[in-house]
Amino acid sequence: MRRLFTPLVALATAVVMLFASGQAMAQTEVTLWTHWAAEKIKRDFVEDAIRRFEEKNPGVKIKASWYEKTALYAALKTALRAGQAPDIFYAEPDQVEYMDNGFLLDLSDLNWQNIEPWAKDAWSYKGKPYGFPLEASTVELYYNRKMVDELGVKIQDSEQLSPDAFLDLVKKAKAKGWTPIALGVGDRPCPGAYLTHEALLEKLGTEDYDKLLRGKLAWSDPRVVDTLKWLRTVIDAGLLPTSFTSLKLGEAHTYFHTNPGAVMFLNGSWYTSRAFNPPDKGGQPKDFPLGIMRFPAVPGAACNACRTLGVQGSYVANADTKHKKEVIAFFNSMANQETGNRWLESVLVQTGIKSDPSKITGPNAEYFKMLAATNKGAKYYFGAPIQVMQGKAREVFTQVINNAFPAGTISVEDAVKQLAASN
Repeated sequence: MRRLFTPLVALATAVVMLFASGQAMAQTEVTLWTHWAAEKIKRDFVEDAIRRFEEKNPGVKIKASWYEKTALYAALKTALRAGQAPDIFYAEPDQVEYMDNGFLLDLSDLNWQNIEPWAKDAWSYKGKPYGFPLEASTVELYYNRKMVDELGVKIQDSEQLSPDAFLDLVKKAKAKGWTPIALGVGDRPCPGAYLTHEALLEKLGTEDYDKLLRGKLAWSDPRVVDTLKWLRTVIDAGLLPTSFTSLKLGEAHTYFHTNPGAVMFLNGSWYTSRAFNPPDKGGQPKDFPLGIMRFPAVPGAACNACRTLGVQGSYVANADTKHKKEVIAFFNSMANQETGNRWLESVLVQTGIKSDPSKITGPNAEYFKMLAATNKGAKYYFGAPIQVMQGKAREVFTQVINNAFPAGTISVEDAVKQLAASN
């Protein structure tokens, strides 16, 4: 019995040790909650980044949970207050409440030399950085080449129409029964503001525009009022869908390229994350005649070459994470030019990671060249208004400029009064 028992004990011990060793190898699980559940291109990129990291760090497993933005924010709100938030989660720089409440981990230990300085600044709060700036974007005016041709309007890619030519395009589209621009604010706090903030940026130039957003230039400034009056003329000509206030972002995409069809679509350059999905997943038709023009010139503008460059989809870390070392290592695994170029080539939108667009290849390289041409010679203002403005000023801006003003339910005078009173 003793001779039989001894080998059995040894075998059992070996099995237990082997099991324990296997458990130890997979012991560290880092949780990640992220947006982009329906945006296949971005999801594929992040899942690939996770695989690459796990291959080089076999003792670490990153468990990703995918959400649409509204559901993600609701889940995070509950989880953060309950102390049950994931180690890493998706966020955008305007969500200063995360920093205000001490929910985020200070990321000063990251390898910031491979991150664009403006992208780091977008995520800096009281002198410390809190977010890994994966996605950046400009505001682009996409258009349907075929529809524009049928209107008898000649536009070259990257061309900027004059104020009169743009208004003429809008009127011709309406006369044909077409919606000039697909745009909606049913589930987002920013798309409706693209019209106004890009026009004001061109009119004022970067310095005075920054003063306006920070409450140092009055909304009653004649240049601001004149720009709003010009925009009201274009809006009153029938610029936007009648469903503007209820149309959701995803619906605005398909409104443009599939049904019912619009001549133009004003959107962040992350347009590709939805439109370049397969058609049965909400993407544009494979033969869709896509073009990009510059945002139209504004009457009396100080800088018609000015445009917004903002940081959007990013990853932050839970201040209470038990896996700070692994979180930092994961972020650092993406902080290199190779990853930046891979993002450009696969996602086809800008990034806060330093990259080299001249090296982009692949089936969609032509699109990125078109995007680069549209941005050639641009003078950038870094940050969307809701990322710069704070408190009541931001709330009123969202209510008025994102919704009521483009919807035509508030006059220029009342808009100016409400915005002035918010500072």
